[in-house]
Amino acid sequence: MSKVDVLLGLQWGDEGKGKIVDVLTPNYDVIARFQGGPNAGHTLEFNGIKHVLHIIPSGIFHKEKINVIGNGVLIEPAIFKDEIEALRQKSVEPTENLYISKKAHLILPSHRLLDAANEQAKGNAKIGSTLKGIGPAYTDKIARTGIRVGDVLEFDFREKYQLLKFQHLQMAKTLNFNVEEFRIGSMTLDEYEVKWMDSLETLRKFKLINSEYFINKCLKDGKRVLAEGAQGSMLDIDFGSYPFVTSSSTITAGVCSGLGVAPSAIGKVMGITKAYCTRVGAGPFPTELFDATGRTLCELGHEFGATTGRARRCGWIDMPALRYACMLNGVTDLIVTKPDVMNDFEEVKMCTHYIINDQKTDEIPFEFNEVEIKPFLESYPGWQQSLNNTENYDKLPANLLAYLSAIESNTGVRIMAVSISPDRKDVLFRK
Repeated sequence: MSKVDVLLGLQWGDEGKGKIVDVLTPNYDVIARFQGGPNAGHTLEFNGIKHVLHIIPSGIFHKEKINVIGNGVLIEPAIFKDEIEALRQKSVEPTENLYISKKAHLILPSHRLLDAANEQAKGNAKIGSTLKGIGPAYTDKIARTGIRVGDVLEFDFREKYQLLKFQHLQMAKTLNFNVEEFRIGSMTLDEYEVKWMDSLETLRKFKLINSEYFINKCLKDGKRVLAEGAQGSMLDIDFGSYPFVTSSSTITAGVCSGLGVAPSAIGKVMGITKAYCTRVGAGPFPTELFDATGRTLCELGHEFGATTGRARRCGWIDMPALRYACMLNGVTDLIVTKPDVMNDFEEVKMCTHYIINDQKTDEIPFEFNEVEIKPFLESYPGWQQSLNNTENYDKLPANLLAYLSAIESNTGVRIMAVSISPDRKDVLFRK
């Protein structure tokens, strides 16, 4: 019986998971998303063309591989349809190799309404939601009132839909939210609902499966399965910088509940980190840079959200947070992305500890959002040269290798690969 290997982000998201999944896909038979929804944006680039996926697993461009949307994922049918049509324009036919769990929950148009209402009600305490309906949909899932993919095949689907929509409208009104003025893009709620209902026909054309049985049979048959995470470990609902987090389990434990596999079925855990740090939206960010260096990282790294388009906050790599994420996930292998963004820097810095109340600490405090944290920074000489045309890991500049070695020393985890450009061909695996 084979194991499920896991690939997930170790920071606040946007680490480059989509590209790495695409690169690793030839080594696997099945690629399975285990959590998140259209709030994720996985960017892949090859043959000079950029591709952005939100719900569909990043192995979809390999037509001989099965891709699975697991039960832990949220699907917004209208966004899903748009994503399918975009793939078809690139000569990819997803119905051939994309399977969808019947137990995956749906995001209704009124979930998106409720998301906006909740965010407005928070005032200055906004968490920076993507407004894709993620929080309200997961809330309904936990409250046992949600609608699942399998429900679209049932005769009473419309009845379930209308009942849940009515509840959402009532909740929005209690928050004094102006439902009539709410827009999704340029559409009113009613207009968008028509689009949403039409998109269900696209959803029904896919292989809707009991994915937990499918995944476990694949493992029993010796097939190799890669679980793909969304967002990042520091956005985990339990262990992230709560309440500035997402609404699902983004760590390895989420694979078990999001795909229906036992803990003993987990194999290798590959964690991705940028060579620096970014974050979208509100919440603590101890190493954030507010100076020209931060702006340079944003510009050179093209740090704009694939889902929201918002500029990302940028800062130095954060070792206390990275060690924490490695611990929570049981990371066996590290993958470092985007060191090329800092090619021209005379020096690069690394936060090795936090200073809280004049005390040095390695731990993420419970009061992460309230307490003043000063990063204890160590400096490293920059490599100050292009990484273009570097063909193997050992040929990277000596100063970059020293910096990567420091990451390994601080985490206790070996680096298996480094990505040195957005293109899928520029991932250097260590021998």
